[in-house]
Amino acid sequence: MRLSEFGNKEIVNLNDGKRLGLIEDSDLIIDENTGKINSIIVYESKGSLFRSKPNYVEIPWEYIKKIGNDMIIVEVELDKMRKFF
Repeated sequence: MRLSEFGNKEIVNLNDGKRLGLIEDSDLIIDENTGKINSIIVYESKGSLFRSKPNYVEIPWEYIKKIGNDMIIVEVELDKMRKFF
C-alpha cells in the first residue's frame, strides 16, 4: 500500500468504536533503516487552537488490526496507553 492511499482513512478503536481521528491529521513514525512504520501519533482534536503543545497518543503498529477501504481499525485501551498531555 502506498502512503498516498492512507490519507483519508479514519482511525477507529475496536474496543469502544470511538473515532480517534484521520490518518492525514496524524504522524507516522517510520524506522529509517527498514522503512517500516513503527507507530501512529494521533492528535487530540479537542481543545484550544492556541495550545503550545498538542495532546496526542502514540499507537504502536502492532495494535492495528485491519486496514480497510475507508478506515484503519486499531485495538487499544486508551486509558492504559501512554498519552502525552
